[in-house]
Amino acid sequence: LIDTFSNLADDKNVASQMPLFTEDATVDTYFGDTLFASMRGREQIGQVFSDFIANFPALYHINGQMTLDIDGDRASSTHYCLVVLVSDEQGKKFKNFNGVIYKDEYVRHDGQWLIASRVARFTWRDVSELVAP
Repeated sequence: LIDTFSNLADDKNVASQMPLFTEDATVDTYFGDTLFASMRGREQIGQVFSDFIANFPALYHINGQMTLDIDGDRASSTHYCLVVLVSDEQGKKFKNFNGVIYKDEYVRHDGQWLIASRVARFTWRDVSELVAP
């Protein structure tokens, strides 16, 4: 579920990400301690995701360690991700490295795990000019 979400993000395929969430899912995204967006429901989540990634011609999610607790048809996790956002500014490309910690709640519905709640916290970032190969 987490890797599928990340692969679809890198493909900028928000429409295919939305079925990975429950209809009434919530997503709160923070940059440091500042709330960037609080989203409710697939439609709003999809719109905010689409608007955000439109700023970047390329994205890369590199998932790291994860702890997962499963209790029947409910589960929760904490997982780490390095998110690289490539941007074009004034004719130059920049790479924006972000250390992100996700805290998720999942539910199993009709045999499929879905994201019911996510708190995404971008804890640090490092921006530098991208050197072309």
